[in-house]
Amino acid sequence: MNFLSSCFEKLAQRLLLLSEFQKSSGDSKMLKKLLAVTALTAASGAVFAEDAPAMPFGLTFSGSAAVTTDYRFRGVTQTQNDPAVQAGFTLGHSSGLYFGLWGSNVNFGSGTPSLELDPSIGYATTLESFSSKPVLDVGVVYYNYPSASDLNWAELYGKLTFKEVLASGDSLLTNINYTNDYAAADTSSWNINAGYSVPFGSSGFGGVAGLGYTVVDDENKYGFSGDDNYIDWKVGVTYGFKSIPGATAELAAIGTNMDTDGIYEPSSRAVETGAVFTLTKTF
Repeated sequence: MNFLSSCFEKLAQRLLLLSEFQKSSGDSKMLKKLLAVTALTAASGAVFAEDAPAMPFGLTFSGSAAVTTDYRFRGVTQTQNDPAVQAGFTLGHSSGLYFGLWGSNVNFGSGTPSLELDPSIGYATTLESFSSKPVLDVGVVYYNYPSASDLNWAELYGKLTFKEVLASGDSLLTNINYTNDYAAADTSSWNINAGYSVPFGSSGFGGVAGLGYTVVDDENKYGFSGDDNYIDWKVGVTYGFKSIPGATAELAAIGTNMDTDGIYEPSSRAVETGAVFTLTKTF
């Protein structure tokens, strides 16, 4: 237990050090506070699980902290291909209702915003009447940039998660999203995506793959290299650290089919396929 706590404390220190590359002091302080709380919780998560009584009123608490070499949202970088420090938590209820909050540094090239802080609220339940017993998850997420509120926008989502689809331990996530204000550009948008993960036996390694499609109603208000739609993808490998429960590493190729002709570096790298490495600790 002392060894795990020491490891997580070191992780917390590294997360806070990485957050220092933030440019905006106001948003950076907010992000550091979020990371400090999340990383500290991760450091003592094992103690909470064993020593603390269950939360009252049917409540549950979970969360994660991560560092990544590039924050990609549906294939497009949100950090100018630079690293990101991310953290989030979910407060759930036995009824299926939950509230979540997720944060990350961002960089759109204009100096502000430098922080994204997304609250979400939803409902999740297992569909027992189906033999595969998929999990249905519906809700709304608010993409929130505290120092640039004109960029804020909300999106409805619906998810279905299936287990044991093709192999033991695998998972298939299907997702559909809708907004009438994509990227705060006053245009409607649909996004459909699917993600698949599978363990490679008991080796600790696994594979991940994802494919998504995004379309907007008015490309004159917000377009993708002149088009009203694009496809994004992800293919990679994962590794779960057996000595640190909930800790995983992922190396993935992530990109889009957006046309980059006539777009020069570094702008073209924002949508081109690139290697992204991520370390995550859940609790």
